[in-house]
Amino acid sequence: MKVTVALETAGRRGKEVTVIKNIQHNPQHIEKIAKKLKGQLGTGGTVKGKNIEIQGNHVERVKPLLEKEGFTF
Repeated sequence: MKVTVALETAGRRGKEVTVIKNIQHNPQHIEKIAKKLKGQLGTGGTVKGKNIEIQGNHVERVKPLLEKEGFTF
């Protein structure tokens, strides 16, 4: 399943957020993925619709973790 991982700062008062977009799963599964990522990265985050937002710049750290879950980029 193809997802997009990007770093965003717009509308966040200059703070960096790693956004994982276009996750095509049910909301419960997306919440599980978000919880697992937050725990492994040691940071906060949230789920907004089909996107996961992780606080900070973790683009390079998130990609291998998502590949283990079966996602592609």
